Amino acid sequence: MSTTIDSKYGSSPAEVKHADTAQHTSLTLVSRYASSPTEVKHMDTAQLRQAFLMEKLFEADHIHWTHTHYDRYLFGGVMPVKGPVVLETIDLLKASYFLERRELGMINVGGDGWVEVDGVKYELAFKEALYIGKGSKDIVFHSKHAQSPAKFYLNSTPAHHTYPTRKVSKKEGEVVTLGALETSNHRTINKLLVNSVLETCQLQMGMTELQPGSVWNTMPAHTHDRRMEVYFYFEVPEGQSVCHFMGQPHETRHIWMQNEQAVISPPWSVHSGAGTSNYTFIWGMAGENLDYGDMDHCKITDLR
Repeated sequence: MSTTIDSKYGSSPAEVKHADTAQHTSLTLVSRYASSPTEVKHMDTAQLRQAFLMEKLFEADHIHWTHTHYDRYLFGGVMPVKGPVVLETIDLLKASYFLERRELGMINVGGDGWVEVDGVKYELAFKEALYIGKGSKDIVFHSKHAQSPAKFYLNSTPAHHTYPTRKVSKKEGEVVTLGALETSNHRTINKLLVNSVLETCQLQMGMTELQPGSVWNTMPAHTHDRRMEVYFYFEVPEGQSVCHFMGQPHETRHIWMQNEQAVISPPWSVHSGAGTSNYTFIWGMAGENLDYGDMDHCKITDLR
């Protein structure tokens, strides 16, 4: 696959389609370069959105990928409708198959579906997660009903070791409740693909659900210079939005986001948001360690 560079922040979408008699798979790949705090400080609204925001993740029978140069993280989505969708390698990886040197995590944010991993079937209902270890070759996505297709939100990172493929439901994850209605941040954190639940090389994924009446996530804010992160917002009611905050604590910026959009958070940046309603978001991380609590906290009154 080739991409055409159209700005210093990344590439324009490049599309490649594969077809055979049984399946039709198409994909779009967008690449985003890493940006320094000094560069981000001078970006206007359009430049911020181009550098960090992924506006479209789900399209019928299509895989959308975004590659960020922060820790070579890949995130995207696939929504099988007319039939199964096969995960194929991309030229960016220079690998004979997608997970030759990578691991993959996903959370289903749509209807019931299943994923075949080297012939083994894993059924995923709404908000259930699946981790697939390095070395898995044949991965196929399915929806149970075309009228309510599965939506698999995907995260992938480089991997050095093979860990077992495993499905994780919300009941099997580690659940933590934080915040309060009085501070508008009462939320439930579902740690699903984290090292307290299962082994991974560096990928961590989970899901935070804001309770009715609460709109702030990750407040008080923090950074973690050892890891980058991606937020995917969903269950944002029609007509509502989320304002995502980023940047250094003393030099913050914001990006307005809609339902089922994702945003990149550099290791040096805060990552927080406030919605015009409650919502849910999926967080995915990669980097130097697997310590979920490794955070450099920022006082609310110190934010600028």
